[in-house]
Amino acid sequence: MTDLLKTRLSRRRVLQAAAIGAAGIDPALRAAVWAQGSDKPEKEEVKIGFIPLTDCASVVMASVLGIDKKYGVKIVPSKEASWAGVRDKLANGELDFAHVLYGLVYGMHLGLSGPKKDMAVLMTLNNNGQAITLSKKLADKGAVDAASLAKLIAAEKREYTFAQTFPTGTHAMWLYYWLASAGIDPFKDVKNITVPPPQMVANMRVGNMDGYCVGEPWGQRAIMDGIGITAITTQDIWKDHPEKVLGTTAEFAKKYPNTARAVTAAILEAGKWIDTGLQNKNKMAETIADKSYVNTSVDAINQRILGRYTNGLGKSWDDPNHMKFYNGGAVNFPYLSDGMWFLTQHKRWGLLKEHPDYLKVATEINRIDIYKQAAAATQTPVPKDAMRSSKLFDGSVWDGKDPKKYAESFKLHA
Repeated sequence: MTDLLKTRLSRRRVLQAAAIGAAGIDPALRAAVWAQGSDKPEKEEVKIGFIPLTDCASVVMASVLGIDKKYGVKIVPSKEASWAGVRDKLANGELDFAHVLYGLVYGMHLGLSGPKKDMAVLMTLNNNGQAITLSKKLADKGAVDAASLAKLIAAEKREYTFAQTFPTGTHAMWLYYWLASAGIDPFKDVKNITVPPPQMVANMRVGNMDGYCVGEPWGQRAIMDGIGITAITTQDIWKDHPEKVLGTTAEFAKKYPNTARAVTAAILEAGKWIDTGLQNKNKMAETIADKSYVNTSVDAINQRILGRYTNGLGKSWDDPNHMKFYNGGAVNFPYLSDGMWFLTQHKRWGLLKEHPDYLKVATEINRIDIYKQAAAATQTPVPKDAMRSSKLFDGSVWDGKDPKKYAESFKLHA
């Protein structure tokens, strides 16, 4: 709250407005906040690209619930067909922001996945909630996890095909990491292809791939359709891993800093709303299942968003580490170490030929300054350190302290 605002509004009015909170904002307070010039969003209507996935939810709900208006912007969600399309439209300015793969943004910044473009990550949109699916045909032959898949590949020689969603993206890195954990070289022992998320299930149904890694609901959909099984969830690879981010170009963030802050704040608040409870999660599932967004049945979305998992082999469990959009604010901080991890994997698999200056690149891309402003506006706690430590399922610990050593520590690499 600025001193100017305090003088314009009585203490009673300010308290009334604060009490309104996420349900809406007092019009007089909003007018005072956004009419003062310096804080006013420079661009008031923004187009945000998204791919039909459960984790687009906070972007969609910020618009549907009108939370965007509270921060002086209008979010126009734009449904996109592929991550390559999102990349191109971000680069040429057709999209102002996007719900986007963490590694895609880093790949664009370094020119690894198309033309080089300086980029910005404003916040992490979600943790967890992706999965690696194996075909029912593989499962029927005993391949239900990485170890049994490795045995089958060694015993039955043929071309095995696995799909990810974008060469530098999160799903490619989860898939490669998982395969490699069992001694399967993702480039030599199997063939890997790129398929847009909504097309995964249809491609597996006709036998175009043996397995894939993608975000929900397309893991659950394969089980519901009887064509695949969940071999592992990505939260079992790395608990509370970073996944999608709110991405934009560095140019946009520099030209429209107030807009960037306002949009980040609106999506932060929408994530908080989703994670508040069962009723909100069900409302979210009903909303994004619509053909305008994910275009699937509500039950394909709402089970795993509540942590209710089945693997297609008769096993059911409640997973406390299901997809989170806010989790008390723990989800959204753009940790430098999160971005750096993707760079270590890009180097591991030969997408980067030389070691970059890991910390410098992450500091350029992850706009912690803008995030902190949005966090203050939404009363979201901010961690003290821009690095975090995580233990992955193979026992390796990632803390960002020596990225070169970490990148070179893997037995299997390009």
